[in-house]
Amino acid sequence: MKRRTALSSLAAAGLATTLPAWAQSTKIVFGYTAVTDFTSVFVAAEEGYFKKRNLDVELKFIPLNSTIPAAIQSDSLQIGGPTPSVFLQSVDGGLDHVVIAGGGVTSKTITGFGLVARAGSGIKTPQDCIGKKIGVPGLGAFLHVTFRAWLKDNKVDHKKVNFVEASFPQHGDLLRGGSVDAVVTADPFMGRITDSGVGYVVSYYSTFLPEGNPTIIHTAKREWAERNAAAARAFRDAVVEGAAFMAKPANNAKVRAAIGKYIKLPPEVLAKAQISPPGPVVTEKQLTYWVGLMKDQEMLRTEPAVSKLIFK
Repeated sequence: MKRRTALSSLAAAGLATTLPAWAQSTKIVFGYTAVTDFTSVFVAAEEGYFKKRNLDVELKFIPLNSTIPAAIQSDSLQIGGPTPSVFLQSVDGGLDHVVIAGGGVTSKTITGFGLVARAGSGIKTPQDCIGKKIGVPGLGAFLHVTFRAWLKDNKVDHKKVNFVEASFPQHGDLLRGGSVDAVVTADPFMGRITDSGVGYVVSYYSTFLPEGNPTIIHTAKREWAERNAAAARAFRDAVVEGAAFMAKPANNAKVRAAIGKYIKLPPEVLAKAQISPPGPVVTEKQLTYWVGLMKDQEMLRTEPAVSKLIFK
């Protein structure tokens, strides 16, 4: 089944769980970072898909992805969008969180993230990264973990690279000031860096990743999800409907406008930004892929019970 057809079918099915108009609305503070992997949530907010399900969803910008599980645990957020690796590490550390829905997924057609080096740094190959200081938007998050996997595939020990945590909006300034030699970054920030001449793309290393694995997942405390089961499912259904909206080319202008509102992009940057394909429903197979990748990097102490980590 084609992606557009599948998303349309899921969206139609989701209407069946729309909450009745008289029901009390559920307040949800949702945490996101500045990447297009959250587009289906942005669209759901702008097109009223949350509101029609009696969900009062407030979107809150979080500078560093790695801090999202702690914000969920402290009830600052009810649902947030960590990367799969950040989520699995938080579970490994003892947090009882579950997956509600999914954001973007990997695609070999997307060159919207990669390794960007400072002009004059001399970095041209994976081996040139040894001994260099490289900024990542979250230690243990998606870009950090997948970049280390790329280094390993190229016979480079990631332990010989100095990684520092820096949020996406800081990447250009850090390169310009010489605080880092390179950043692992993503559009729209990558495009702004290269267009300004501050840095250049060394590798769109994402092309080695398997297709269709989640880059962002939307998670909540298990206790909250079970207590608010109808709202949690309604949130997922709204994201499914948002993904279906994204799949229609006629909606492209509205989709980009939604991204621009929440990531605060100027029109010229927004027009060129690549949008990650949506994957609103997360499967056990997808999480298992991430478990394997993280175990290979010795990031997990335990074997996660993947079947229990997805809220049904």
